[in-house]
Amino acid sequence: MSGHSKWSTIKHKKGAADAKRGQLFTKLTRAIIVAAKEGGPDPGANLALQNAIEKARSYSMPKDTIDRAIAKGSGADSDASQFETVVYEGYGPSGIAVIVEALTDNRNRTASDVRHVFAKNDGNLGGSGAVGWLFERRGVVLVDSEGADEDELTLAAAEGGADDVSLDGTSFQVTCAPESLAAVRQALEAAGFTVDSAELTMVPKTTVEVADESAAKKLLRLVDQLEENDDVQDVFANIDIPEQVLEAVAS
Repeated sequence: MSGHSKWSTIKHKKGAADAKRGQLFTKLTRAIIVAAKEGGPDPGANLALQNAIEKARSYSMPKDTIDRAIAKGSGADSDASQFETVVYEGYGPSGIAVIVEALTDNRNRTASDVRHVFAKNDGNLGGSGAVGWLFERRGVVLVDSEGADEDELTLAAAEGGADDVSLDGTSFQVTCAPESLAAVRQALEAAGFTVDSAELTMVPKTTVEVADESAAKKLLRLVDQLEENDDVQDVFANIDIPEQVLEAVAS
């Protein structure tokens, strides 16, 4: 799980920067609208909406913005029906497996854009199922390790329904079944822990270590360019970049 924890942390830090530009909020809002349209406005009875809200909260989206998105999605005049979920699978440089999840109103346009990004970054877009078997859907909550007692965290996580707690660098990673994500977050917050992020993700069953700085830069450039696409909601990869390489690449 260590490689995934690093990946979650990378994505969250990058997401926080994206939020300042407004791009991430637009994507989060779209996901809430579509989830509310498809499953109704009650998060308690709509797991997709519940998880979309949890992710939005992780990036400090204001409550009234979330509420407006729910109202828009569940309203009769909602334009959410024009969007559909599409998943693309492929390989990036260094043989890294990549999954791209998108919400699009034009499947052909999005497929063309995603294929182009893979090609120009030494990757290959594959067919459905090409790399999906290398991942599993999980709920992941990140808690800053500074000042956090691991035993207390583990107990609170277990009470919320989590499966595992592990430490990687400066974050505790709490993993759980997708349907337990909101309950785990609530249990941790009730116990006094500060949650950095809580979202559904695709956890790689095995990771590939990339210790070369130039290779790491190339991979992160692929991810960046995929995430810059307005239709792309999430990008997942089975990459494990050592801490010192990650710091060098980020600086």
